Amino acid sequence: MKAYEITVNDKVYQVSVEEIDAASFKSNQQQSPAAAQDKSASQQKPAAPTASSGTTVTAPMPGNIISVNVQAGEAVKAGQVLCVLEAMKMENEIVAPEDGTVSEVTVSKGASVEAGDSLIIL
Repeated sequence: MKAYEITVNDKVYQVSVEEIDAASFKSNQQQSPAAAQDKSASQQKPAAPTASSGTTVTAPMPGNIISVNVQAGEAVKAGQVLCVLEAMKMENEIVAPEDGTVSEVTVSKGASVEAGDSLIIL
Protein backbone atom coordinates (compact mmCIF):
# COMPACT_ATOMS: atom_id res chain seq x y z
CA MET A 1 0.00 0.00 0.00
CA LYS A 2 1.10 3.52 -0.74
CA ALA A 3 -0.07 6.49 1.29
CA TYR A 4 -0.77 9.84 -0.36
CA GLU A 5 -1.90 13.27 0.77
CA ILE A 6 -4.32 14.94 -1.61
CA THR A 7 -5.43 18.57 -1.30
CA VAL A 8 -8.84 19.54 -2.66
CA ASN A 9 -10.07 23.11 -2.15
CA ASP A 10 -7.42 23.70 0.54
CA LYS A 11 -8.61 20.63 2.48
CA VAL A 12 -6.03 17.85 2.97
CA TYR A 13 -7.11 14.21 2.68
CA GLN A 14 -4.91 11.20 3.44
CA VAL A 15 -5.57 8.20 1.21
CA SER A 16 -4.03 4.76 0.82
CA VAL A 17 -3.82 3.04 -2.55
CA GLU A 18 -3.16 -0.66 -3.04
CA GLU A 19 -1.64 -1.85 -6.28
CA ILE A 20 -3.02 -5.17 -7.54
CA ASP A 21 -2.12 -7.38 -10.48
CA ALA A 22 -4.47 -8.29 -13.35
CA ALA A 23 -5.39 -11.70 -11.86
CA SER A 24 -6.47 -10.13 -8.57
CA PHE A 25 -8.48 -7.53 -10.43
CA LYS A 26 -10.35 -10.18 -12.42
CA SER A 27 -11.07 -12.27 -9.33
CA ASN A 28 -12.43 -9.18 -7.52
CA GLN A 29 -14.67 -8.45 -10.52
CA GLN A 30 -16.14 -11.97 -10.35
CA GLN A 31 -17.19 -11.67 -6.68
CA SER A 32 -20.87 -11.17 -6.03
CA PRO A 33 -21.79 -7.49 -5.61
CA ALA A 34 -23.01 -8.12 -2.04
CA ALA A 35 -19.69 -9.66 -1.00
CA ALA A 36 -17.74 -6.80 -2.52
CA GLN A 37 -20.01 -4.28 -0.78
CA ASP A 38 -19.60 -6.04 2.60
CA LYS A 39 -15.81 -6.02 2.20
CA SER A 40 -15.65 -2.32 1.31
CA ALA A 41 -18.06 -1.37 4.11
CA SER A 42 -15.94 -3.15 6.71
CA GLN A 43 -12.79 -1.33 5.53
CA GLN A 44 -14.27 2.18 5.62
CA LYS A 45 -13.88 4.42 8.64
CA PRO A 46 -16.96 6.24 9.91
CA ALA A 47 -17.34 9.71 8.44
CA ALA A 48 -16.82 12.70 10.69
CA PRO A 49 -19.93 14.76 11.28
CA THR A 50 -20.04 17.79 8.99
CA ALA A 51 -21.74 20.04 11.52
CA SER A 52 -18.65 20.12 13.73
CA SER A 53 -15.90 19.85 11.16
CA GLY A 54 -13.86 22.65 12.74
CA THR A 55 -13.23 24.37 9.39
CA THR A 56 -11.72 27.81 9.88
CA VAL A 57 -12.53 30.44 7.28
CA THR A 58 -9.57 32.82 7.03
CA ALA A 59 -8.98 36.22 5.48
CA PRO A 60 -7.44 35.85 2.00
CA MET A 61 -5.81 39.31 2.24
CA PRO A 62 -5.43 42.20 4.67
CA GLY A 63 -8.38 44.56 4.97
CA ASN A 64 -11.35 45.72 7.05
CA ILE A 65 -14.51 43.78 7.82
CA ILE A 66 -17.47 45.88 6.63
CA SER A 67 -20.21 43.39 7.45
CA VAL A 68 -20.73 40.07 9.23
CA ASN A 69 -23.73 38.18 7.86
CA VAL A 70 -23.89 35.16 10.23
CA GLN A 71 -24.07 34.40 13.95
CA ALA A 72 -22.81 31.49 16.06
CA GLY A 73 -25.19 28.55 15.86
CA GLU A 74 -26.49 29.46 12.40
CA ALA A 75 -26.57 26.76 9.69
CA VAL A 76 -24.86 27.77 6.44
CA LYS A 77 -24.65 26.28 2.96
CA ALA A 78 -21.54 26.07 0.78
CA GLY A 79 -21.15 29.36 -1.12
CA GLN A 80 -23.22 31.42 1.33
CA VAL A 81 -21.72 34.85 2.09
CA LEU A 82 -20.39 34.86 5.66
CA CYS A 83 -18.88 38.33 5.74
CA VAL A 84 -17.58 41.10 3.50
CA LEU A 85 -13.93 42.19 3.56
CA GLU A 86 -12.89 45.53 2.11
CA ALA A 87 -9.38 45.50 0.67
CA MET A 88 -7.85 48.05 -1.70
CA LYS A 89 -11.23 49.84 -2.01
CA MET A 90 -12.90 46.62 -3.21
CA GLU A 91 -15.53 44.61 -1.37
CA ASN A 92 -14.72 40.88 -1.24
CA GLU A 93 -17.42 38.43 -0.22
CA ILE A 94 -16.06 35.69 2.03
CA VAL A 95 -18.16 32.56 1.43
CA ALA A 96 -18.63 29.27 3.26
CA PRO A 97 -16.39 26.55 1.77
CA GLU A 98 -18.83 23.81 2.82
CA ASP A 99 -22.18 23.20 4.47
CA GLY A 100 -22.06 23.39 8.26
CA THR A 101 -22.98 25.28 11.39
CA VAL A 102 -21.19 28.42 12.56
CA SER A 103 -19.52 27.54 15.84
CA GLU A 104 -17.74 30.88 16.35
CA VAL A 105 -17.51 34.31 14.72
CA THR A 106 -14.03 35.64 15.51
CA VAL A 107 -14.38 39.12 13.93
CA SER A 108 -16.80 42.01 14.13
CA LYS A 109 -17.82 44.83 11.81
CA GLY A 110 -15.03 47.41 11.55
CA ALA A 111 -12.27 44.98 12.55
CA SER A 112 -8.96 45.17 10.74
CA VAL A 113 -7.57 41.77 9.68
CA GLU A 114 -4.38 40.45 8.16
CA ALA A 115 -4.09 37.69 5.54
CA GLY A 116 -4.63 34.32 7.21
CA ASP A 117 -6.49 35.69 10.26
CA SER A 118 -9.41 33.57 11.42
CA LEU A 119 -12.80 35.07 10.54
CA ILE A 120 -15.37 32.35 11.19
CA ILE A 121 -15.17 28.76 12.44
CA LEU A 122 -17.67 26.22 11.06
